[in-house]
Amino acid sequence: MTKRTSAKYKLDRRMGENIWGRSKSPVNRREYGPGQHGQRRKGKMSDFGLQLRAKQKLKGYYGDLTEKQFKRIFAEAQRVKGDTGENLIGLLERRLDAVVYRAKFVPTVFAARQFVNHGHVTVNGQRVNIPSYRVKEGDVIAVRDKSKQLASVLEATQMAERDVPDYLEADHSKLTATFVRTPGLGDVPYPVMMEPNLVIEYYAQN
Repeated sequence: MTKRTSAKYKLDRRMGENIWGRSKSPVNRREYGPGQHGQRRKGKMSDFGLQLRAKQKLKGYYGDLTEKQFKRIFAEAQRVKGDTGENLIGLLERRLDAVVYRAKFVPTVFAARQFVNHGHVTVNGQRVNIPSYRVKEGDVIAVRDKSKQLASVLEATQMAERDVPDYLEADHSKLTATFVRTPGLGDVPYPVMMEPNLVIEYYAQN
């Protein structure tokens, strides 16, 4: 499990964007970066800088994956037939922690990783505690009975700041969700623009 040692909202401020669309994000109040040099005037970013930023933003969005994890997913996206960028998004969205977050069983993607890790989730009736577990089309993801009254779950299902995307069918009365299909970039409700094409360019040159 990747340990998040710095405050997750530092990533928002470093990017200058509210990447999870949360109302509590400091970017809503301060658009400059963190630290003593955060308010310096920004120069024009190089192509490498834009590519690196696109990679860090996408990697950070899914719970700040390690470089090793992210690179492994990218390599798989390249091997699969079709558009590498679309494949990358599809593979990231098939992670169990991402599905739990998308289904609104938890308030944040970081909480989703912890929720899965602690054994609160089943896939097709079997308990799975691996956040990176890859769901398949038709899989039914559910919150275990003994976990349904957790405050974080009750809070998340009532959140108005995001909706369940249409590639999932969620039933919040039963706390179950069916993974209907693998989404493409245009299907995923990112609060900010993600640029997998720049991620591809980054790995092509580094």
